[in-house]
Amino acid sequence: MIEPPLPLPAVHQGNGRWPIVLSVPHSGRGKLADLAPLAHGGKAALMALEDPLVDALVEPLVRQGFAAVIAKAPRAAIDCNRALDELDPLCVEGASPPPAGSRAAQGLGLIPSRSHRQPRLWKRPLSRAQLDLRIARGWTPYHDALTGLLGSAAARHGGAILIDCHSMPPRRRGLPRIVLGDRHGTSAAPWVSRLAAQLVKEVGEECGFNHPYAGGHITACHGAPSFDVHALQVEIDRAAYLDASLTAPGPGMGRMRLLFSRLAHGLAEGWMRAAAE
Repeated sequence: MIEPPLPLPAVHQGNGRWPIVLSVPHSGRGKLADLAPLAHGGKAALMALEDPLVDALVEPLVRQGFAAVIAKAPRAAIDCNRALDELDPLCVEGASPPPAGSRAAQGLGLIPSRSHRQPRLWKRPLSRAQLDLRIARGWTPYHDALTGLLGSAAARHGGAILIDCHSMPPRRRGLPRIVLGDRHGTSAAPWVSRLAAQLVKEVGEECGFNHPYAGGHITACHGAPSFDVHALQVEIDRAAYLDASLTAPGPGMGRMRLLFSRLAHGLAEGWMRAAAE
């Protein structure tokens, strides 16, 4: 079967004023109608993998001129937060069985094999040629754009900070609604993570660190603190900004937009201060 090509990511060059690049890899919905017949459970099963409306949370920052890369392809079709070798034979013909305990073995590899609505997502695995097309349209342009924007920001400002924006299922009572991930100190300098936590608290939220989300391939690939390029993953509880159905904006949308604004502006200001010292 010939699949329709996935949509390319939206790349916002920004105005160059801030050393910040935003990444939104899991909110894409393009070609869902075309992909739905290929999946058990149809469109609803595919949408269960997305981070709903995270792109809307950062939209005001994009309008202000912050650089950003926003996926338009669904996560179910290609996950930009996974490495190219995180393959599952349930999804790709000829793929080797993934290591036990890996994300691909848990069904959440480069091509997810499950969602919480469907334990077996795809009706048949992709051919290698189909996989290559998805990578060429959805994955490679995303990472190429991040590399370019971070390089431009670093050349202009002497360094850069990547904010990788995600949402997570509602957490159990008592757990923080915000989780910051710096891959246990390897993708961002300690001062970046400390300042981010302070900025979250200034909005009136508590945050956790690296548990249960420490950061995926995006922060691992693009964070290079020794070269003054820092990558921080931000996970927001969906109940904090969506309605009861977790599909439409809720009363907390404005508050979570404020949180992302404080993070972006505060980290930019922190970088400017550090660079001036």
